[in-house]
Amino acid sequence: MPEQPEPWLRGTLTELRAEQRAVLHALQLAQEDMERWCGPLNEQELAARPHGLPPVAFHLRHMVGSLDRLLTYAEGGTLSDEQKRWMAGEMDAPFRREELFAAWKQRLDAAAARIRAIDPSRWQESRGVGRKQLPTTVGGLLIHCAEHTQRHVGQAITTAKVVAALRANSELA
Repeated sequence: MPEQPEPWLRGTLTELRAEQRAVLHALQLAQEDMERWCGPLNEQELAARPHGLPPVAFHLRHMVGSLDRLLTYAEGGTLSDEQKRWMAGEMDAPFRREELFAAWKQRLDAAAARIRAIDPSRWQESRGVGRKQLPTTVGGLLIHCAEHTQRHVGQAITTAKVVAALRANSELA
């Protein structure tokens, strides 16, 4: 089966403004890349920390947790206790492989729905981030959703490639 072009080259989401479309295409690419490069890993490999790198499982949890937190700020909210607990457990929370990937997809889909629900006319509205209420805008938060997710996808893929190389060399215990 031939590979498709990246989401932004498929002519999809044309009903949306370019900025919103770009954010959603970045999340779609993240999902596809994670499935392609990290999907074949088993539980031990998803939790592996070769050379001290953060595990792939961390990146999966961190991306969806960060999206949830960033979108909460974009929507004008403050973080809940549940969001803070999620953040605290991103590195070492126990998981089952199938549940981890199912949660990743479900939470990524939920983030996309939230992004679609934010009226583009609100993108210039001011927002504060974190305890210090650092200044940004709704648009700044949404664009950061895309760039932050892509950054962690790259890190997860690199870790997955290291894990695969160690497996091939029988160095992953």
